[in-house]
Amino acid sequence: MNLRRRDVDERERVRSTTVVAVLREGRVALAADGQVTLGETVMKQRAEKVRRVAKGRALVGFAGGVADALTLMERLEGKFESHPGNVRRAAVELARDWRADRVLRKLEAMLLLADPGTLLMVSGNGDVIEPDDGVAAIGSGGAYALAAARALVEHTSLGAAEIAEAALRVAAGICIYTNDNISMEVLP
Repeated sequence: MNLRRRDVDERERVRSTTVVAVLREGRVALAADGQVTLGETVMKQRAEKVRRVAKGRALVGFAGGVADALTLMERLEGKFESHPGNVRRAAVELARDWRADRVLRKLEAMLLLADPGTLLMVSGNGDVIEPDDGVAAIGSGGAYALAAARALVEHTSLGAAEIAEAALRVAAGICIYTNDNISMEVLP
């Protein structure tokens, strides 16, 4: 069997994570599954992909390479030191560095960053996107979680945490790279 390098890379690529964020009524919830998959093998069931940052005043969730995401989170903490309490400014500065720096540019991850008044999706392309409806999702099951969360926001009176958890459970039922070992952080 003659596999091209690209085929091998695609088959062995680490796939993992669904992270969903819901901003509703002054509360923000970030929830993530715990599964990490390498190729066709589940390597870990309970990875922690959501954390408090900025001295507990903001939340970040990440999808993609763990080492890459941790590198970005260290940089993000530095941005919060320069811009205390300003989630938007910290995100823009991180995206600017991420896109401009030759080493950082190679990092493969996406971040959701939130506080009770702001929800942002940050990518290595320099994107800092604020969703119109207070709902965002990233990762392999992100589209499923996003659809479920939007429907729940529109048609129920559930709170942010309940919506985030339900949306992640929907994604876990559809996406083979997502499980139902949910970790969540909520502010305030």
